[in-house]
Amino acid sequence: MRFDILTLFPELFDSYLGQSILKLAIQRGLVDVQTHNFRDFAEGRHKKVDDKPFGGGPGMLLMCPPIFDCVESVVALDDRPSKLIMMSPQGRTLDQRLVEELAEEERLIILCGRYEGFDDRIREGLQPLEVSAGDFICNGGEVPAMMLIDTVIRLIPEVLGDETSARYDSFSESGLLEHPQYTRPREFRGMAVPEILLSGNHEAIAAWRHEQSLERTEQRRADLLDK
Repeated sequence: MRFDILTLFPELFDSYLGQSILKLAIQRGLVDVQTHNFRDFAEGRHKKVDDKPFGGGPGMLLMCPPIFDCVESVVALDDRPSKLIMMSPQGRTLDQRLVEELAEEERLIILCGRYEGFDDRIREGLQPLEVSAGDFICNGGEVPAMMLIDTVIRLIPEVLGDETSARYDSFSESGLLEHPQYTRPREFRGMAVPEILLSGNHEAIAAWRHEQSLERTEQRRADLLDK
């Protein structure tokens, strides 16, 4: 899968792309991540990409010309069909169902806003899928874009060391929160690992884990049970 990140601050992704699972996925050719700077498509000596909003108001808005030019140039770099995404607090909430949908795509092009956001004609003209990381505001779309990439790559075949790992995560196949897990030592500061996990009875362990998932979901996210 290919990700193209369109941003004013591509350097923010340097460290992120060089770490952990994503780094290995890139090295193995399972994932391709490219960054592109809106400012490279701006005109004039100062490469201006923003301006004051019509009608007044605080802050600056990203202008149409450099954003349209950047998107159209990036789309042309690869023949694979792509889905354009705009990170926006007004968009569809990023949940596991949406992650699964996006993981089916061959290529994702992600727009990262800054300042007071985008001129609305960018949304109107480019028709992106607007995606929100949650009901809060970030300084820009870069960190939410990293979250989106992180969640999607987990579902790409061979990215995770154990192909079953993603199936048992919270919100995945069962739609429930994940059951509690334990490792060595068997006892720590008076807290012991549940005996059922040491029994070797896999059927009983599976039943216990499902029961724990249900209980934890009911206590912490009862809304998920309604779904």
